[in-house]
Amino acid sequence: MRRIGIIGGGASGLAAAVAAARSDRQAKVFILEQKDRIGRKLLATGNGRCNLTNRQAVGSCAESCYRGGDVGFAEEVLGQFGYRDTLDFFESLGLVVRMRGDYAYPRSDQASSVLEVLELELSRLGVEVYCKIRVESVVREKNGFRVRAEETLRDRKKGDKIKEKRMFSADRVILACGGMAAPVFGSDGSGFQLAKALGHKVTLVVPALVQLKVKDHPFAKANGVRTEAKVTAMVDGVAVFSDTGEVQITAYGISGIPVFQISRFLALGLYQRKRAEVLMDLLPEYSEDEVFGLLVKIAGKRKGLTAGGWLAGIFNRKLVPLILNLAGVRIQADVSKMEGRQIRSVAKTCKRVALTVQDTNGFENAQVCAGGVRTKEVCPRTMESLRAKGVYLAGEMLDVDGICGGFNLQWAWATGYIAGKASAV
Repeated sequence: MRRIGIIGGGASGLAAAVAAARSDRQAKVFILEQKDRIGRKLLATGNGRCNLTNRQAVGSCAESCYRGGDVGFAEEVLGQFGYRDTLDFFESLGLVVRMRGDYAYPRSDQASSVLEVLELELSRLGVEVYCKIRVESVVREKNGFRVRAEETLRDRKKGDKIKEKRMFSADRVILACGGMAAPVFGSDGSGFQLAKALGHKVTLVVPALVQLKVKDHPFAKANGVRTEAKVTAMVDGVAVFSDTGEVQITAYGISGIPVFQISRFLALGLYQRKRAEVLMDLLPEYSEDEVFGLLVKIAGKRKGLTAGGWLAGIFNRKLVPLILNLAGVRIQADVSKMEGRQIRSVAKTCKRVALTVQDTNGFENAQVCAGGVRTKEVCPRTMESLRAKGVYLAGEMLDVDGICGGFNLQWAWATGYIAGKASAV
C-alpha cells in the first residue's frame, strides 16, 4: 500500500490530498500541518469570501496574469488544470459557485464553505490529518522517505506546551508548505529549507501583493482617502509595471489593488539596493494638456475663486491642499490672477507625483511572495522534482506568483491537484 505524505495543509496541500486519495483508493494519504488546523490561510482569503479562481486563469493568459523566472511553466501547468477544471473540482465537492464578472466565489460568500467541503471530502476518502506537526527534515531511504517532525502537545496535568519528536514514513512526498507570506497562518519559509536539503535551489523571495511604505510621504495627512489613480513602479528610473484603480492613502504610504500589483517589482528593487519609486497619476483618464484645459475651464472668470475651491470638485478635500503644496501654489491664492505657468504646475502635479519607496509592509502583511523553488527543477506535467524522484512541489513553494483576483488560489488548486494525482500513479 502506497503512503503519500503531504507537508502543508493549505489550499495546494488540500487539493493534492483529495487528488491523490481519489486517484488511488488503496493509498494511505496523510497531511502534516504545523498550525492547529488546516486551511487557516484559506479562511482569510478574499476578506473571508474566498475568490476561488478567475475566468482568465488559463494557460493562454499566463503571461499577463503570472510572474516568475519562467512564465512558460505556469502556462503549461494551467493548460492542464485551468479555471474550468477548478470549477469542476469544486462542483464535485458539492460547492455551488457564482461569478462576479471574471471572479468566482462560493455562493455562500464564505471561505469557510470552501474549507468545509474540502474537509468533508478528506474525511470521506480516509485522509489522515495531523495538526501541530512541524516537519524538520525529509530524508530519502531505501524504500521511500523518512519524515522527521516535532509535535506540539499540552501537558494534561500542568497545561504547559511540550514538544515530542515524531517520525513518519512515505513512498511519495508532496511539499505544499507555502512560501513566506502571512507567517501567522504557517507560511514561514520552512518549506524552502526542506526543498534545499533535497537538492533544490531557491530564488530570492520577497513580499508581493503588499502595501508600500513611502519616505517623506507627501500625502500622509490624507490617511484613509481612496482615490482613482495610475501607479507605475520605477526601479532605477526605469518603468517596469503600471496598474490603474482605486489607491488607498495611508499614514505610512499607499495601498490598494493597483499598489499590490506593482509591489513585487519594487520589493525586488529594494532588496537589490536599487532606487525604488512610484509615479502616481491622480487623473489617469486625462492627458496633461487635458488637465490644463479642465483647470482653465473650471476657473473661467469666477472672481474670488481660491485655489482650494478650484480643485474641490475634482479631488477629495484632504488631497487638495497637499496637491497644491506640491505644485507650489497657496491654497488661498486667487485663481483669476493665476499665471499660466502656475496652472501648468498644478496640471503636472496632478499627472505625476513621485513617491520614494523605502520598504514594503513586510511578509506579515503580504498576500503572497515572489520567488521560490526554480521551476526549471520541476516537471510541469506532474509537479515532480527533477532533483529528487518521488518528491512533488506545489503552490507558493514555486517561483510563480499571480496578480490579484483569484489567480494565486488557482495556482494552488492546479499545482496541488496535478501533484496529488501524479503521486498516486
